[in-house]
Amino acid sequence: MAEEQETQTPETEQKPAAGAAEPAVSSSPASAENLRVLENIDVMLSVEVGNTELKIRDLLRLNEGSVIELDRLAGDPLDIMVNGTMIAKGEVVMVGERFGVRFTEIVDPEKRVESL
Repeated sequence: MAEEQETQTPETEQKPAAGAAEPAVSSSPASAENLRVLENIDVMLSVEVGNTELKIRDLLRLNEGSVIELDRLAGDPLDIMVNGTMIAKGEVVMVGERFGVRFTEIVDPEKRVESL
């Protein structure tokens, strides 16, 4: 006695209705594993106090004790960057005897993507 195999043909395959949104990413074990892989990627986090432009002749004249004025006012929030993309604003804090940064404002993810 031969076993009948079920096969789906294009006519019987269920497809989402036109204009229907694709299903959201499932929380299957495979996608959880993918997230774990991403969690182990190193990124460079930096905090930008401010910046300025100067001519090479001015750069060559710098020595100990030189002061350069930056484009940011004292007390303004600092830019928190990850791999060169601003992700937040924050302020400097002390953590024991080290500097730290407190996040005060997170940049909207859509705006982060626009800056790429």
